[in-house]
Amino acid sequence: MSASLDLLINALVSGLLLGGFYAAVSIGIAIAFGMLDIVNIAHPAFILLGSYVAFIGNSVFGIDPILATLIALPAFYALGMLAYQVYYVAFERRDDQSLRGLSFFFGLLFITEVTLVLTFGVDYRLVKASYIGPSLNLGLFDLPLRLLVPFLVSMAMVVGLQLFLSHTFVGRAIQAVAQDQQALRLMAANPIKIKRIAFGLSIGTAALAGAFLIIIQPVEPSIGREYIGRVFAICVLGGLGSFPGMVIAAITLGVAESLTATFLGPSWAPAVAFGILLVTLAVRPSGILGR
Repeated sequence: MSASLDLLINALVSGLLLGGFYAAVSIGIAIAFGMLDIVNIAHPAFILLGSYVAFIGNSVFGIDPILATLIALPAFYALGMLAYQVYYVAFERRDDQSLRGLSFFFGLLFITEVTLVLTFGVDYRLVKASYIGPSLNLGLFDLPLRLLVPFLVSMAMVVGLQLFLSHTFVGRAIQAVAQDQQALRLMAANPIKIKRIAFGLSIGTAALAGAFLIIIQPVEPSIGREYIGRVFAICVLGGLGSFPGMVIAAITLGVAESLTATFLGPSWAPAVAFGILLVTLAVRPSGILGR
């Protein structure tokens, strides 16, 4: 096999695995923005909180980084519910969700980043696990375990949430809450409670994605800014509120970035990825699987 073909196959595989990570990073936005119409630009801050919880659990207690964040998920779920309640009381209830609501989440992003800097400094932090470093050699390509493990857990999370949204009353209510709150009330469902649950799920998934992030690469408090545009781009490209579309969009961007970084250089990767977004939306404004 020629070296260029070998490089191409490995770039495709790495892009696929990276796309799984992007799906985990974006699923919370697919819930908050796609289903609740809440522009949570503080989403990367909660991802980083998950990364630092994984770091503390791993470095202080010797716990696997993913397990450490899973243990903390109830706390992140409660934090998400609290954040939504503050947002509702201060902005949504007053029908003042546009600029001031956006400022609220920007403030959360800034406060979280400053708190992490004051607590952990600006040094890069990393975790240790048996699957960080080794790769599975399958002949034609290698599977880096530091990408494979987050990919598998990400896909399990996406499938689990999709089943929850499709087969439970609360899940169906979450999908409907942004469309017709009056109909929900007629079915004895409190729209505010449903939104609170949904936002809690959004923040919980962000925290788990944070564990994947620190497994894939070292983190420092400002690294979350790199994902603000990317997560919204994936959500819009896939189609608002569509988990399957979001996964397709995440994998598309992951493969595009991997191929571009391999053959053109890392600096071109974001430009090509967002170029794909613009072309797709020009052809199909509702996104890949948008309704």
